[in-house]
Amino acid sequence: MVEVSTSILSVKKGEESKTFFALEKAKTDYFHIDVMDGNFVEKDTYQKMLEYSSYIKRISNLPLDVHLMVNDIKKAVDDFIAVDPNIITFHLEACKNEEEVFENIKYIKENNCKVGISVKPNTNIEEVYKYLPYIHMCLVMTVEPGKGGQNYLSEMTEKVSRLKKYIDENNIEIDIEVDGGINLRTAEEVKKAGANILVAGTAILNAVDYKVIIDELKS
Repeated sequence: MVEVSTSILSVKKGEESKTFFALEKAKTDYFHIDVMDGNFVEKDTYQKMLEYSSYIKRISNLPLDVHLMVNDIKKAVDDFIAVDPNIITFHLEACKNEEEVFENIKYIKENNCKVGISVKPNTNIEEVYKYLPYIHMCLVMTVEPGKGGQNYLSEMTEKVSRLKKYIDENNIEIDIEVDGGINLRTAEEVKKAGANILVAGTAILNAVDYKVIIDELKS
């Protein structure tokens, strides 16, 4: 079963309420919250995403899928745990060593939240294997993180396939999420490779009918 997590990064100011209600009606499975600190990536969306998350929590029961693109993971967890997210994903590259990765996994779980680890396009997928039994999701970035609307990097398909093969061979129960340049064309590719949660932003928000595209991404 493929699920869709809609990135709200490019939701227009003043249209938040209308857009969030429309996405819920269109049956998105999650709201994807792209948290950027201006250090780990160039863009800074930190306050905007805190505001949007708090607002969604007041008007919707849909789960929040929080993606931290930040250097200070613990601080961000403290800030975003207040909006009761379903899952918090942090970047492997933001951690100095293996010990810090396990500390972050433990810290998020202690806050009664699911844990995901994300890897950038240039990070070898094998680097995340040792953590897979301890987390709920692995997020493969299919563009360089930091801005919306980029084109899908086709070499990431093979990376998703390798991850899926390892998960199946080792009988690990975990979701594979992909984020970046996902549209109706690229969705087919990543689904065949083994991804079961698709993050899409502009492809959904620029569509005339959110439900049509969300249904097609899932099918």
